[in-house]
Amino acid sequence: MRYRGTVIRPPSEADSYILQVTYGCSHNQCTFCGTYPDKPFEVRPIGEVLHDVELAGRVMPETRRVFLADGNALVLGTERLLEILNALSQAFPDLQRVGIYANARDLLAKTPDELRTLREHGLRIAYLGLESGSDVVLERVNKKATADEMIRSVQRAQEAGIRVSVIALLGLGGTELSQEHAEATGRVVSAMDPRYLSLLTLMLIPGTPLHSQYESGTFQLLTPESLLREMRQIIMNLDGLSGCLFRTNHASNYLPLAGTLPKDKSRLLATLDAALARGRSALRPESWRAL
Repeated sequence: MRYRGTVIRPPSEADSYILQVTYGCSHNQCTFCGTYPDKPFEVRPIGEVLHDVELAGRVMPETRRVFLADGNALVLGTERLLEILNALSQAFPDLQRVGIYANARDLLAKTPDELRTLREHGLRIAYLGLESGSDVVLERVNKKATADEMIRSVQRAQEAGIRVSVIALLGLGGTELSQEHAEATGRVVSAMDPRYLSLLTLMLIPGTPLHSQYESGTFQLLTPESLLREMRQIIMNLDGLSGCLFRTNHASNYLPLAGTLPKDKSRLLATLDAALARGRSALRPESWRAL
């Protein structure tokens, strides 16, 4: 197996075989992201991909989960993805699911029939970075997708049987737009009704445009307590969900939470209130936080 540059995957794919099918991210312009600064987007040659799959099948045939990297591998054409999915099913007899990063426009570029076909061939979960439900915040961070586009993309994927894990980013609106960011994110996630929701916390990366804005004073970070209040607002605005698994277990967060919404909404809010009452002693130490 061969890998080029930084390779990331969701926490829930920790035990998966990571297969690079693209390099970098086809957008790669979000102001907060420093994952692929030196790795221009490129489609990996199919011969290399299939050779890696064949080798992995010989070395670890018991593999049950596979994750397709890099940043938004769903940008690949449907026929190319089907070729890869078919090779994976042949290499791994016990394969249960294949996961992938996707953005709204990649999902909307696929027809419902294409998404259903991909699902039937093993693509069972897609991870989408909503980041914020506020169009103002999304425009400022150069996400190049609107909240409405992301709602429609999640709905389209889930109607095709592909579960979607949505990721939002605490603190992305800074102090200026914190309330709008939180309230809008709660409303948009409610409209999506995703299978999974994860909240991560913004950590500024030197060299990114957002870090430069912070250094110039045009972007102000939230305090840990303000981030918890922002999380509380997001949860308060989550309504109409039908069994969404909620997590804040990413290493960037100050307070790990887990539950199912709406069932655990009151408990999650009570836990947040208790943490706010206790102060920083209840929070993950700064030195333990990481991307």
